[in-house]
Amino acid sequence: MSVEAAGRVAGTGEPEGDGACLCGRCPHGARAGHRQAVAAFVALREDFAAGRGVPAGLAHSAGAARQWVSDELTLSARLLAERATAEGVAWLAAVQRRTLLVVWAAVAALLLGQALTAVGTGWTPGRTAGLVAALALAPALTVAAWRHRAQGGALAPLIGADRRLSTSRAVAAGWLTVVLYGVLMAAVQLAAAGPRGRRHLLDGLELPRSGGLLAALFLGCAVAVLAHALVAVRVRAGRLQKVPAERPRAADLLADDAGRGSFPDAQYVLVNGVAIGCALVCLARRPGQLPDLPWGLVGLILLSAVTYLAGNALSGGRPVILSVVRSRELGDLAAPIRTGDDIEIRGTGFVPPGAGTPDRLARTVVRIGAVHVPVPLVPVAGGFANPTDGVLTVPVPVDVEPGRVEVRVVTAAGVETAGYPIDVQE
Repeated sequence: MSVEAAGRVAGTGEPEGDGACLCGRCPHGARAGHRQAVAAFVALREDFAAGRGVPAGLAHSAGAARQWVSDELTLSARLLAERATAEGVAWLAAVQRRTLLVVWAAVAALLLGQALTAVGTGWTPGRTAGLVAALALAPALTVAAWRHRAQGGALAPLIGADRRLSTSRAVAAGWLTVVLYGVLMAAVQLAAAGPRGRRHLLDGLELPRSGGLLAALFLGCAVAVLAHALVAVRVRAGRLQKVPAERPRAADLLADDAGRGSFPDAQYVLVNGVAIGCALVCLARRPGQLPDLPWGLVGLILLSAVTYLAGNALSGGRPVILSVVRSRELGDLAAPIRTGDDIEIRGTGFVPPGAGTPDRLARTVVRIGAVHVPVPLVPVAGGFANPTDGVLTVPVPVDVEPGRVEVRVVTAAGVETAGYPIDVQE
């Protein structure tokens, strides 16, 4: 399959043979177009990996054939990236409607639950306060979702600059929702209570009773601010490689940028999720006062927050070149590095987390002296043999001056390694 065929599959909205919409403007068309583009790219890569599709005029030169294949895959990867971007934009617009459905479904579930639990015990002022508080929060979330409908609706405040769901922001939002809901319930009951009832309700809002909940809210908000500042400082200093995601996913809350499960993130979400559940149970039992969280539970939240921040502070790092050797084929004689030879750069961090997509792999560059060499994409069945996180193979261009030169790797995140000196012979 050629790049022209891939372009027709990932084209500008013309339907396929099965009549599927690929316009890229509606959510369905964006999803269908992206799926077709992925299928086209995979087929193209597998053909090249099997040795098919290379022009006969390039077959005699392994280097020229490799470069031609890399260029063709890079062009096709750009089409794939465009379709992925279109799908991400359409997904953000569609998720706004889904978040509204979830919000109002939660209100309906609350009403149903209160109606069922009122059987036999009767309707209480606490149930009325809970329903009124929910009806006050839901319209506010609806308006916020509508104003940010192009950024994910109600999820917009939880999406970071890297287009991933932020674990720290989600936890802080959970605690803020619990506190606001509890305060609104207390306000409704204060408005309807008599003088003696008001005194009792105000006692339930005193600091000795609500201190644990406020401490948990403070910890959640403080961790969200500190985590954001920590990531920003490390990215600007080049100590952390950040690559934007195509779109937010629920797994972002429990995983790292590469999609692998992350212990610091998972334990932080689980501990705070359990604590929020405990707070909601306390609120349901005593609707007239803020939940009285035990300080032992607050200590557990603090320990979880410290673990989460420590994990963020120690994760990632700069790419590093450990060694550079001449790439030797079987049967070749030992020789120094000369222009036209392939060199193998060994190290770590060459492919940042989340940069495994073909278009981002193609952005990896090696600087040899003053010459910038794009790292060629070398396809194999199911993926790429080059570039990888620990090894890059590039040719030494003829424009490189003989003598001692420095080799540097520039990753898809824009981070450059320290120079590694090599000797290039004439």
